Amino acid sequence: MAAAGGLILPGDGIIIAGKLYSGVALTLENCLLPPERVHCSPSRAHGLSARTEEQLRNRMCEMIQNAGILLRLPQVTMATAQILFHRFFYCKSFVRHCAETVAMACLQLASKIEEEPRRARDVLNVFHRLKHATRNRPFCPLLLDDSYVSRKSHVIKAERRVLKELGFCVHVKHPHKVIMMYLQVLECEKNTRLLQIAWNYMNDSLRTDVFLRFSAETVACACIFLSARVLQIPLPEKPPWFLLFGVSEEDLIEISCCILRLYTLQCDSLTALQQQVEETRLKLASKPGAKVFATHTPTHEPAASFSPASKPATPAENQKNHESPLSHLALKNACRKISSRERRKRLSRSDERRNTRWIPSPPRRRRSRSESSPSLSVSPAHTHSYRHRQRERERTNRSSRRR
Repeated sequence: MAAAGGLILPGDGIIIAGKLYSGVALTLENCLLPPERVHCSPSRAHGLSARTEEQLRNRMCEMIQNAGILLRLPQVTMATAQILFHRFFYCKSFVRHCAETVAMACLQLASKIEEEPRRARDVLNVFHRLKHATRNRPFCPLLLDDSYVSRKSHVIKAERRVLKELGFCVHVKHPHKVIMMYLQVLECEKNTRLLQIAWNYMNDSLRTDVFLRFSAETVACACIFLSARVLQIPLPEKPPWFLLFGVSEEDLIEISCCILRLYTLQCDSLTALQQQVEETRLKLASKPGAKVFATHTPTHEPAASFSPASKPATPAENQKNHESPLSHLALKNACRKISSRERRKRLSRSDERRNTRWIPSPPRRRRSRSESSPSLSVSPAHTHSYRHRQRERERTNRSSRRR
């Protein structure tokens, strides 16, 4: 297919200026795991048993669900966090990354995706509270010390690593609305009990990897199939109702078995599971081929491991500092300049003080006797005689000048 601007888009890539580049297709079908990868996860490749991996996924998703309830997040946000957690650990191993740190990062990332953001401090406090509750210990508040700062930095870096490993493709299609729509098609939307049980099965299925192996429509049909079997509600069989939605019976049975397995699975404590992961890590480190897996950045190491390793001795440390005479001269010149500037400032301030003249205040107006007491006022006859005398004096002065 030809495109504008000289771009040719064949089925296997894009040709730009005569060079073939691989095409990129972002769809929800890309998030589904192929069957061969389900039984060959990175954790099993590192020596972790399938039972331990399944229990870890179950425990951590349960912790994400409880933390979301304490943080008052909607169910959609908690579902997104659990699906992101499953996706990440089908790309990376439980042996190389801390499951608890990744769970906190997935919950914080999902809160941002679903526009219900929560602070990293709140997420840390909630997981700290749940961890003490599972161990039956008295709750102690999380102290704001160096360990808190390092844990917070681990969560932030784990969030960025989740985005990097998933290729920033974090969109999740949930079957909440699909269940409602399918029940309306089957004319069973008024049966609230059927709807509630199907909803519960869907929430419990988030602890498994069915959302990574099947589409949301298939999971919704399986939840309706299970709830109808439990309540013994007949659904159309000729033709089968699930064929209307493009779902096979084999997929329904497989998803139903995965969900029902949750209620019979006996999970160990989180401490025991973490101890098994630590033993597997030690065995992996003792193997001679452990260097093959050293390319991945482990999350269990301190925060300094995320930065490039510093050299044992830098060139600046090996060299001796020799003081040259030029440095002394430069220091003296700088001191002289500073002292001269201070002297100029002092002289300018003294000159300003000398040049400023004292400006006397305007004289205070004295009140006349006429204003103060009307009895002492001057009479008009007195003023007339005073003027006559002044005129006489002026005449005598003129006459004396003429002589």
